[in-house]
Amino acid sequence: MGRMPRFDVSGVPQHIVQRGNNRLPCFLNDRDRLDYLHLLRDALTATSVRLHAYVLMDNHVHLLATPAGPGDLSRMMQKFGRQYVGLFNARHHRTGTLWEGRYKACLVGDERYFLTCQRYIELNPVRARITDDPVAYRWSSCAAHLGQRTGSMLTPHPAWLALDANPIHRSSIWRGLLDEALTEQQLDEIRQYLQQQRAWGRDDFRAMVEAKTSRFAGVRPAHRPSKRDK
Repeated sequence: MGRMPRFDVSGVPQHIVQRGNNRLPCFLNDRDRLDYLHLLRDALTATSVRLHAYVLMDNHVHLLATPAGPGDLSRMMQKFGRQYVGLFNARHHRTGTLWEGRYKACLVGDERYFLTCQRYIELNPVRARITDDPVAYRWSSCAAHLGQRTGSMLTPHPAWLALDANPIHRSSIWRGLLDEALTEQQLDEIRQYLQQQRAWGRDDFRAMVEAKTSRFAGVRPAHRPSKRDK
């Protein structure tokens, strides 16, 4: 049976994860990471996708982005994903696949869910015990959100802007939110909705997605997966 298409609703943020094949590294040095970010910047411009947050880990990437139109995000990921593999393989004298199949993505709901997802992404290096301070990790959007990096390719989301009209105060509020670890329930929800590639948000948000797509947008119980979700 063919794979179900991903949810694709214009103007709705998506949490994306792209993993190295067999959980192997997709970045071996800083040059690789810079190449990935440069290609991502070009792809964002070419497709009008808006990037709100990101983190590059050794063997996977998290992005939080909003497509302007149907198919924009998929086209962006396919194009620059292939370009990056070509550069990576040439630099490290290798051939074959780099990514673990298709990227995974879930839709993200209103302000509370969006900001929690952004925290999840920027706190990834802390959970991985790479650093105690997320802003110290160079390869994420955290420094830009805390006003410590300029020239960012990020597009502020309305939920982020709503934290405070003053950029300095907004960064201070974000610093306080990053100092609070996510609960186990929040972590489990984010991972479950991402794994099943559904719509994470309030009931009315999922109802909107289901009305637009004619598909079930909630998660299935882990112990009773449907045949189409296997």
